[in-house]
Amino acid sequence: MTTIPLTLAPRTRLRMTRRGRRVLVFLAALPFLIGVSAGIVSGGAALASRDAGAPAGTYQTVTVEAGDSLWSIAERVAPQADPRDVVDAFVRLNALGNGTVVAGEQLSIPTEYAPAH
Repeated sequence: MTTIPLTLAPRTRLRMTRRGRRVLVFLAALPFLIGVSAGIVSGGAALASRDAGAPAGTYQTVTVEAGDSLWSIAERVAPQADPRDVVDAFVRLNALGNGTVVAGEQLSIPTEYAPAH
């Protein structure tokens, strides 16, 4: 019987090029990018909607006077209510991100807090 010598091919190490590493990183980050994009698109829908806002008759407007703050306006228009609740209603209705108002600005007041004329 003759023996046939087997020679195994040398094992090569996987080598990735710079381009291959970039593709691998991109593919690994792709699910994250898709998730963030979906969140931005769906979260921005409320801001980009064409809603007319609050229905007519559900609010009145007052003009902010010099030295006024949301708190002082809340105490003036709804002395019977908790000013924290009234200020919160002002901020939500007027979409006031920072909660500040400027003299001469028109501020919408929910009718439940609006002074009776």
